[in-house]
Amino acid sequence: TGHDVAVGDDAVFGHHAVGTGFTGSATGNADIGGALTGGSSGGACAAVESGMVPFAHASDGGGSIRIPASICGLVGLKPTRQRLFQNTPPLGAADIGVRLAVTRSVRDTAQILNVSEKKGPEADYTPVGFVDGPSKKRLKIAFFTKTYDGREPHPDVKRATERAARLCANLGHKVEAVEAQVVEAAFLDNFMNVWAVGAYELGKNARLIGLVVGRWVRSLNMREEFAKDDKILEKAVAYCKKVEADYDAFFENYDVILSPTLFKPPLMIGEQSSDKGFDELYASVLDYVTYTAQYNASGHPALSLPLYTSRTGLPIGSQFAAAKGAEATLLHLAYELEEARPWADRWPDFSAMKI
Repeated sequence: TGHDVAVGDDAVFGHHAVGTGFTGSATGNADIGGALTGGSSGGACAAVESGMVPFAHASDGGGSIRIPASICGLVGLKPTRQRLFQNTPPLGAADIGVRLAVTRSVRDTAQILNVSEKKGPEADYTPVGFVDGPSKKRLKIAFFTKTYDGREPHPDVKRATERAARLCANLGHKVEAVEAQVVEAAFLDNFMNVWAVGAYELGKNARLIGLVVGRWVRSLNMREEFAKDDKILEKAVAYCKKVEADYDAFFENYDVILSPTLFKPPLMIGEQSSDKGFDELYASVLDYVTYTAQYNASGHPALSLPLYTSRTGLPIGSQFAAAKGAEATLLHLAYELEEARPWADRWPDFSAMKI
């Protein structure tokens, strides 16, 4: 049997969130010329968004399934930590990375999870199986738009997330606006100290296999903070374990958290290019993806859905998170939202359906 395989450029080693490579190339967004796909996993999303393939593999170590899914108008589920088969140990001191796929429908995501999850005695969680539709259960949903340091997102993002909250309420779910965040400003430095270990190791391994094309973005400086405090990684891992426990406690009172997926609508090519200075690029990336990495640190499942768009028509994802092992809760809700606010016919102009 023949198989079509699409390969796209990506944010090399996940160092930034827009789908531009260190070689200077960029993966374009089919929704609008000059816009980026997000990343990493940006090439995968461009292939699915344009109709080249029905779904594509993606991975997520800080938001890299949900970020491009939000930007490209796709479904992107980050599963619970240890939900899937894993043949290699985690890269770095903490297990923050997961794999699954980006798709155009809740059904496809549900089936990919079904065939990818651990089953039988080796499963860490009760298998989800194939979730085939919505549930009659009404959920208690915590809703917020502010970042963990108290900033409101771009007005279009805030508006889209508030519309998603109203949609959930209109469907009979109990939606409560919450001000207090599970994580606070200290989260960022601690998570990035954990993430930097994996990024540094990836960069080092790339050199070992001879990958020398492009410009290295101060890879040695990823270790600067570690030279100041030999306990910094130990402290960061302990902090992430506290984040996990705090989210576990939060989900004792709520079924789902609803928030933006990203701080701004899709960026244009060049706004986060690798030729920018490290500090400028670093600050821009972290500002953009302020809602996603929490669930990598905690291990909880999170899902971006393409419910609404910006005032200029670009996709804006709404992020839903749930307790560990509760992917079924997210998928049941996603089916219901997909039925109420369908996106299947929302094809960009530069797509297989319109060319």
